[in-house]
This record gives sequence, structure tokens and C-alpha cells, in this order.
Amino acid sequence: MVNLKLNGLIISVEEGTTILEAARFMGFPIPTLCHMEGLSPYGACRLCVVEVGEGTKAKLVTSCTSVVQEGMTVRTASARVVKARKMIVELLLATCPQSKVIQDIASELGVRQQRFRQEYEDCIMCGLCVRMCEEQMMAKAIGFRGRGDHRSIGTPFDMKSEVCRLCGGCIYVCPACQLRCTYTEPEKAICGGCMNLTPPCLEKEKFEDMMCYMEPCVACEIKNR
Repeated sequence: MVNLKLNGLIISVEEGTTILEAARFMGFPIPTLCHMEGLSPYGACRLCVVEVGEGTKAKLVTSCTSVVQEGMTVRTASARVVKARKMIVELLLATCPQSKVIQDIASELGVRQQRFRQEYEDCIMCGLCVRMCEEQMMAKAIGFRGRGDHRSIGTPFDMKSEVCRLCGGCIYVCPACQLRCTYTEPEKAICGGCMNLTPPCLEKEKFEDMMCYMEPCVACEIKNR
């Protein structure tokens, strides 16, 4: 067993457990986009970042790919972590504003504006479809191609795949394929149709960490009535 401090709580988990698994087992919510049970961790979306360490040496790491270590200190909802997640959500909204999945995450994190140039892309490179095709469907019909700005997902040489069974698994897991419920104003990245609740304990630097981990926070509900 590995002993660590998670949000001020001393816990013991099995060796090889990821920080994400440990946090969720203890009831601490961590948002994810590219992570899915049954698929290998990838760490592409960065939404699951947590703060590891203390003081000036603390750093942000992806919890889905980071394995717990003896004596480590982890904070899953510090002001620094929440700020980073909001920035990531804004970038995702700039890339793919029509995704209902991203819209829901933005709503949960209290993101009310998107400050980056709108791109309206149809892929956020989360890799869910590639891993689904390879690890669950055992087909490897699609994969990543190219690098940097030229990176894309598709079949080799853009030719029709002979191993694709048209199962639809790639579409089922794709966040960009799940269009949001309301999209009446294309120029706006955030529809505002869902309730946005910002933790009052993190506003104006009142506290370094979130005071509770309830979904939703009772104090937030009272504040937003």
C-alpha cells in the first residue's frame, strides 16, 4: 500500500493506482475529457490536472497518467488548479464550441466567457476514437497522422479501411460529435443554457483550496439563487 496526503486527508491506496483513481475513490471529483474507463490513459485534454507537492515546488500534473507515490501531497481543487482548468476549457471552447460535452464541463467550472479566437474545428485530438478502435474494437482502423498543426486522425493514406466494421464506436466516444443542446448563436462560444456555479470560496482569493467537494456545492447554490 502507498500512503499519501490527498486534500489534507491521509489515505492509503494500492501501488500502481493513479491520482485520478485515488481521488475519485475517495469522493473528490476531477473533470476529464479524454479519459474513459476501459481505455488506456492518454493525458491529452489536461483537464484532470492536480497540484502535487507543497510551496514553491508544487507543480501541476495530469492525474490520469500520474501514479501515486509514497508521501506525496496532492491537491485536487486549489485556486491554481481551478484557474488552469478554466483556461483549458476556454481553449477547448475556442476549438470546438459545438461540443455539448465541453459545454457541460464549462458550465460546471463556471466559465462564462471565451477569450480566444473561434476556430470551429471538428476535432480536439483527445484520442478517444483512436484508443476505442484499437483497444476495444481490436481494429486499428484509424490513427494519428502528421505532427504539430498538421496532426489529424484518419485511415492510412486516407484510403477506405478494410478492417473497419462500421461499429460506430469512434463516433460514440467523440466529444466533438455530441452536439450541444442549444446553438442558436454561432458567434458565441458559450450558450449559457446551463447553470454556472462558481465556488465562492475561491473567489477573490479567499481560500487556497475549495472548502467542500459536493456536487453541486451547497454554498454555491445559495449564492446563485
